[in-house]
Amino acid sequence: MSAKGFDKNSLIGLVLIGAILLVFSYMTSPTEEEIKAKAEQDNQAKSKQEQVDKNIETITEVNSIGSSINVDQSITETVISNKLDSAKQLETLVKYGGFAKATIGDKKEFTLENENVKVTLSNKGGRVSSVQLKEFQTYDSLPLFLFHEDSSRFNIELTTNDGLGGTRVVNTENLFFETENRSVKVEGQSSKSISMKLYYGSKDSYLEYKYTLKGNSYLVDFELNSVGLDNVLSKGFPYYVNWNMFTPNQEKTIPNQQQKSTIYYKYSSGDIDYIYETKYEKENMETSVDWIMFKQQYFNSTLIATEQPFDSDSDIETIEIPEGKTPNYVQGMNANITIPYDGGNNESFAMQYYFGPNRAQNLEDIGIGLDKTLDYGWGIFGWVNIYLIRPVFDFLNSFNISIGIIILLLTLIIKSLLFPITWKTYLSSAKMKVLKPEIEELKKKNGSDKVKQQQATMSLYRQTGVNPLAGCIPMLIQMPILFALFRFFPATFDLRQKSFLWAEDLSTYDSIYDLGFNIPMYGDHISLFTLMMAISMIFYTKANSQMTAGMGGDSGGAMAAQMKMMTYLMPIMMLFFFNSYAAGLSLYYLIANVITILQQYVIRTWIVDEDKLHAKIQANKTKKKKKSGFGAKIEKRLKDAQNLQEKRKKK
Repeated sequence: MSAKGFDKNSLIGLVLIGAILLVFSYMTSPTEEEIKAKAEQDNQAKSKQEQVDKNIETITEVNSIGSSINVDQSITETVISNKLDSAKQLETLVKYGGFAKATIGDKKEFTLENENVKVTLSNKGGRVSSVQLKEFQTYDSLPLFLFHEDSSRFNIELTTNDGLGGTRVVNTENLFFETENRSVKVEGQSSKSISMKLYYGSKDSYLEYKYTLKGNSYLVDFELNSVGLDNVLSKGFPYYVNWNMFTPNQEKTIPNQQQKSTIYYKYSSGDIDYIYETKYEKENMETSVDWIMFKQQYFNSTLIATEQPFDSDSDIETIEIPEGKTPNYVQGMNANITIPYDGGNNESFAMQYYFGPNRAQNLEDIGIGLDKTLDYGWGIFGWVNIYLIRPVFDFLNSFNISIGIIILLLTLIIKSLLFPITWKTYLSSAKMKVLKPEIEELKKKNGSDKVKQQQATMSLYRQTGVNPLAGCIPMLIQMPILFALFRFFPATFDLRQKSFLWAEDLSTYDSIYDLGFNIPMYGDHISLFTLMMAISMIFYTKANSQMTAGMGGDSGGAMAAQMKMMTYLMPIMMLFFFNSYAAGLSLYYLIANVITILQQYVIRTWIVDEDKLHAKIQANKTKKKKKSGFGAKIEKRLKDAQNLQEKRKKK
């Protein structure tokens, strides 16, 4: 290069170097695909670094928790390296702590079985997943289950320390319990158990469900044990039990089952309460509770606290299944129960399940008041059923004869006991009939003066010794028995699936013809026992009208008109009301009507002689009668009314 500038050779060299650099740059530049691949590689590297940072943070937290809750370090490292090798699994460890290992497992089932029940246990949740009552079948002749796994739940919420000064809630239904037992079968007087354990880290800390079943029993002992969990479970927090089920359809109609299905419970004070059958609501327990029963029409599942009651912080709820929603289930039942936990190293809470029929003898044998859930009616109606009807029914049933024959014999016994009342009622009506001509004469004599007519009629009753209310009192006496029987038959388990004549099941309606369409308030079928009962009621009402035809005066005319209307109206009402009811009840009323008609015929034909009765009444007129206090008051009021009426006329 000269002082004056570039020479020619230098310029050519620079151009060649530039050209070489341009060609080299072009030849070595990445393609568009290579640029995209490099960008993706950079993003993956960045994500990987973020994941590593997150894992380091999570592992640090896990180690902190593990050390604070005293979980063996080798166990934590094994879980982390072998099972929890992803962030999601590490989060599971953070969520469940020492219970994390129990989130992994294979679902298995075990059975605990005796002559009466077959209880299926699941290692997932350690719970009773289904119960079959081996003695019974559904209306469709299928195995009878009280509940199924997919429509029931049993979960205990455990409040545990999180290692950072706070708490976490762990649900046992999400965890796998371990057991060394296999399915067992129990016979006779022996008993066997299945133990299911939920481990926390080591074998020294666990929650145990222990189920024990005896031969020929409906009771399953259920023991809840906590071992070595005093530093795991938070003190001051009880066990929160979530127990619910949708009860399966077992009988002929869902509406009838819904009317008898609800939740009962017994307070430690001894009071038994329940949610009304046709209501769907939630109730909070006022005090501690001894047992909670999920009652179906003829069976129940009951959880019983055998030594220490459940805490008062519990609630129950019935859940409606809309009509037509599903043909498989009847009603939902839910209970949230609190079981006390004192925070000790080794604690137990003893319970029992009752899985069985609503049969009086079975419930009474347990001896804790479960039999009080049988709905025999309130007040006097319940007393009549418990102390009169049921003892007679049980006595007849002990001879192992047909339920239809038992109902016939029960009706004969009841009508025999009520025969004096029937006779007294007919005798009173016969007396009124004999006096009818004289009452008609008094009516003509007094004209339209109602007060004088009533005074003269009362005087005639007093002279002849006839009490117009004598026929009403016996009717009132037998009314509690009639209404008690209305509640007795639907509540009696022994009618279930018992046949008689054409009726396949006396606990439900006996359909002899399906209409193919639904009549409002009547149904889609014809029940023969109900039809026959309605026809017998027509004859029964006519027989009663003949008895009351003797009542004279205006009251007699009104009574006759009412009886004529009831002759046709009452049977129609009963036909609609009883068509979908238990055939056993219709059978009882049918037999009772026939017996009553025969009794009235016997009384009218051979016992009460109206001519002799008339002569006796006339003879009573000559005797001096002492006024009763009630009669004297009535006569005084009638005289006062007459005097007042005469004063008004003078004005």
